[in-house]
Order: sequence, then structure tokens, then C-alpha cells
Amino acid sequence: MSKGRAGRSRGEPEFVFLPLGGAGEIGMNTYLYGFGPANDRVWIMVDLGVKFSEDHEPGIDVVLPDLSFATSLGDRLLAIVLTHAHEDHFGAVGYLWPSLRVPVYATPFTASLLSVRLHERGLIEEVNLEVVPVDGRFSIGPFDLELVTVNHSIPEPQALVIRTPAGMAVHSGDWKIDNAPVFGPRIDEIRFRELGDEGCDAFICDSTNVLREGISPTEQEVADSLNRIIRSARGRVAVTTFASHVGRIETVAKAAEAVGRQVVVVGRAMHATIAAARNAGYLKDLPPIVDDEAFGYLPPDKVVCLCTGSQGEPRAALARIAEDTHPTISLEDGDLVIFSSKTIPGNEKAVIAIENNLAARGVQVITNDEHLVHVTGHPRRGELSQMYAWLRPKLLIPMHGEKRHLLEHKLFALERGVPRAEVVCNGEIMRLAPGEPAMVGEAPVGRVYLDGQIMVPADVGLVRARRKLSFVGAVMVSLVVDRDGRLVGQPQIALDGVPYFDGNGSEMPEIVRTAVEDVLDGVPSVRRRESRNDALEQMISQNVRRAVNMAWGKKPVCKVLLHRV
Repeated sequence: MSKGRAGRSRGEPEFVFLPLGGAGEIGMNTYLYGFGPANDRVWIMVDLGVKFSEDHEPGIDVVLPDLSFATSLGDRLLAIVLTHAHEDHFGAVGYLWPSLRVPVYATPFTASLLSVRLHERGLIEEVNLEVVPVDGRFSIGPFDLELVTVNHSIPEPQALVIRTPAGMAVHSGDWKIDNAPVFGPRIDEIRFRELGDEGCDAFICDSTNVLREGISPTEQEVADSLNRIIRSARGRVAVTTFASHVGRIETVAKAAEAVGRQVVVVGRAMHATIAAARNAGYLKDLPPIVDDEAFGYLPPDKVVCLCTGSQGEPRAALARIAEDTHPTISLEDGDLVIFSSKTIPGNEKAVIAIENNLAARGVQVITNDEHLVHVTGHPRRGELSQMYAWLRPKLLIPMHGEKRHLLEHKLFALERGVPRAEVVCNGEIMRLAPGEPAMVGEAPVGRVYLDGQIMVPADVGLVRARRKLSFVGAVMVSLVVDRDGRLVGQPQIALDGVPYFDGNGSEMPEIVRTAVEDVLDGVPSVRRRESRNDALEQMISQNVRRAVNMAWGKKPVCKVLLHRV
């Protein structure tokens, strides 16, 4: 019988792990777990998230994982299981579910938020959304699954225990240890200790904060700090945070109520989160809130505005408030804005721009650099050490982090006594059990761009072309030639992002026109007559770029449209 790469029989059932996103990047968390022999495994998908675009991806809304391997599985992919309702863990379901068409399992709050997204995509009647209880246990094919409560910055964060006939793994999801949460229960330490006693073959663990020492501050400490700041404020107060952070929404609302301020909620995403939380049984004691239309009627010292836009999103409420273009909300000298959030890498410039716009209006800005107004939802080294002690895993696999995070997490786990730690990158298949862990295969991975309403592969060159346009602009040339290839009339020239004059004062359209005519004059009449349009267009484009480069020092994108009459 043939052997696999790790030397085991290819017909023997194995329990394997395959990340399609999230291993080597922050965001796009998408993980597969498989069970069975190498040629006939069944799989479940844990989370299906997005990654937000960065500066080098102009015009792209979000980045999605390439699911070509998952779609190739057909009915051997049994289900999607969601750990919680953050965009980087469930935001791709509405876009990519039609290519998978499998049941989706989620706790009540996650299911409530997902239902909103599915309704927006016209999928609410198609998706089989299975609502499972917090800390529930259920089976999907050969997978015995159990949810275990952890702490995070959203309701119902769950670690996922995956049992198979070959072994057991714990998938952490996003988590931290918070001994004083203001919303929801504490992490289920007792259950994690019991899982350690049962025997954890593999722990696939969040690596976001592995570079930070110590223990994260608690949400109660943040609440106390926000209470002090809001109590001492004299003018209007606006607080921006992640729209999904239900606990922070409740904290701010109660802090406002304590000092006699009315809470105004601004931003569609925040309203949707509050509705989903109430639908799942949360926020029952939330003080009354009003829409932004009431803002202008409230005295400055009687209002707290909760708004979206903590990541600098240009269409979110805070960006428009900072630019003074919001239809109902306006801030002025003496008012206060609190960024109760952490800036996601890649969003720094947008957030700083908003802070500066606010400062220019005389608005005081408070961030976590000056006061404790936000706390992470991910474990620092002290919390990781505690979890290792509870679970006592035989194998640690870092996930949810960039390459540096994954490598550092591996080294840290080994230093803390975990017997084995392995970095598994997107597309690598790692056997978790039985026997020694080993790489046993590879799968295709990649990215898909959501470009407006269209999904396109990341490697088609659209973004590369846009980046080039942003640096060197474009020259468009339209010309007409007769049957003999002689120019009819004058070429029509348009410049976009290209200077109109060169350093000597010469007009760039004339430089372009001369370059076009030089090509046509230099090509023999027989060749002009017989050459294909695309060949002449290419020669003209090359000469135009060369001429502009000599005049400007940059080679623009050049598009030539040649018409024959």
C-alpha cells in the first residue's frame, strides 16, 4: 500500500487542519478541518471572513479568500461553523456562500447579525442557518463539536472543540481572559481545564497579541475610565468604537445616563448591532437612545453621541462629522471625541486625517494613547500562558496573525513548555492525529477582490493597473487613418493625471501629437497599409510614452484607439 508524505497509509483515517486564510495575515480567517483517508476526507469550515483592503489595493472594498479548494470538495464539505460575528470571521459568508451551499452553524447573536447580511444579499431564504446555543454541543458527520465561552469584544465569542475518532483539537477563535467583563460571562476556565484533562491533541490559537507582555486590562477598567472622562466633559461628547462592540455600547450608554446625558446613536451598522443584540436577548437594560435627528435640540452638556467610523471609513458617521458634512451632527470648539478603539493596521492614515480635521475645529480628541479608553480582545503573553496551563496541548498551531506573529507564537509556546509547535501557512495541510503531527499535503489558496459589486481574482492585474495610474497618469490618443495608413485629420489627445506643460513650457498634447506623427511618417506606406491595427497602436503607444518620459521624466499609461476609413 502506498505511503503519504508523512509515511502513513493513505487509506488510514486522519484528522487534518488546513487554513485558507488568516495564517500569515490579520483578517480573512477561514479554516478547514478534515477527517478520513487522504483520498476521501470530509470537511468542516470554521469561520469565513474578510480582510479590509490596504493602500496598495486602490478601489477594492474588501478582500476575500479563494475558495477553489473548498468548492472542489462538493458534498464532502459538510458545513460552516462560525465562532463569532466579527467581519474577519463571518463577513465573507454573504459573498461566498453561493459557491458552497452548505448549512451554517452559529450562536443566536451571530445568527442574528448574519441574517441581516444574508437579507441584504438576497440569500436569507436560501441559507440553512442552524442556530446552536452558547456552550452547545452538536455533531456534523464524524465531527463531535462543542462550543466553549471565551471573552472577546462581541457577544457570544466561542472557542470550538473538534472531536474525531482520531483525536481532539481546540480552535480558539478570538479570545482573551477578562476577570471583570462588563458584558457576558467570564471565560469558562473550568471547562478548559476539563478539556486539558481529557487530552488536547492540538490547540489552534489566536496570535494577534503574542508580541505584548503581561495581561490585558479588563473591560471594567475601561468602563471606569470612560465614566470619569464623560463625567468631567463640559461640551458635547462623541464616542466612536467598533459597531459590533455591544459591551462598549452598553458601557458608554450607562456612563451617559449616570451624568444625565442623552445617548444619540449615529450610523447604520451600530443601529443594526443594537437590534441584533436585542433580538438575541441582550441590552435589555440599555438606557433610552434617540436617533441623530434629536442631536441639534439637546444642550451641549446633555448629549453623548455614539457613532461609527473608528477606523477612518470615509462614508461612516465620524468622517462626515469631522468634515462638517453630516446632515444632523456638528461638533465645535470645546466638544470632545473619544476613540474607544484600536486602529487596525492599514487604517492609520485615515484615522489620523479625521483626528486632524476634528482638531482643526477645536474639538478635543482622546485616544488610548492618553487614557485607557479601549482594551484589546486578544490574549497577551500572560493569558496565553494561562491557557497553555489549562489545556496542556500536545501541539500548538498559531493562527490569526502575520508571519512574525506566527513565528513568535511558536517560539513562545515552546518556551512555556508546550511539547511541540508548528507554523502552518495558508494552503498547507497538517495532520493533527493520529500519531506524530506532519505536513501531509497542499491546497490552492489566494485572494479574491470585491470590486464594487463584482468579485474578481486578485491576480488579474486590475489593482496593479490602478496603482500605476496613480503614479504616472494616462494619455489617451484617438486617430483615424485611411486605407493607405495616412492620417486623416488631427489625432484627438486627452491627458489624465499628466502635466499640461513640460519644464520648458511646451504643451504636452503637442509633444504627444508629434510622437504620433513621427511613427506614421517613419513607417513605410506598404507596412502602414498592411499592418494590423494593434501593431500600429503598440508602436504609437511606445513612442508616446518615450516622448512624454523625455519631457516629464515619467512614462504614463498610454491607450491608443486607431480607426480606419
